[in-house]
This record gives sequence, structure tokens and C-alpha cells, in this order.
Amino acid sequence: MGEHVHVRVNRGLSVTEDGQLVELSRCPCGESWTRSYRPDEGAPER
Repeated sequence: MGEHVHVRVNRGLSVTEDGQLVELSRCPCGESWTRSYRPDEGAPER
């Protein structure tokens, strides 16, 4: 049998109460990942 390669499929984005962006991903095999990003403390982009 061949080796399994995870395929990260985007399952959505959300924003936490403290302003972090959270990215949810999942592989069809059932494995899942959560990544969070902190916004810069500078002025927002225009």
C-alpha cells in the first residue's frame, strides 16, 4: 500500500475575542489543524 500524504482542505476562518485570526484545515483522512495569526500592532491596512 502507498504512503499517505495529508491534503489540507480549508474548513474556515474565524476571529477570536482578542482579535487573532484562526484558520481551520482538515484532511479527508480525519486529521485536522488549527493555525492562529496575531495581527500587527500597527495601523490597519487601507
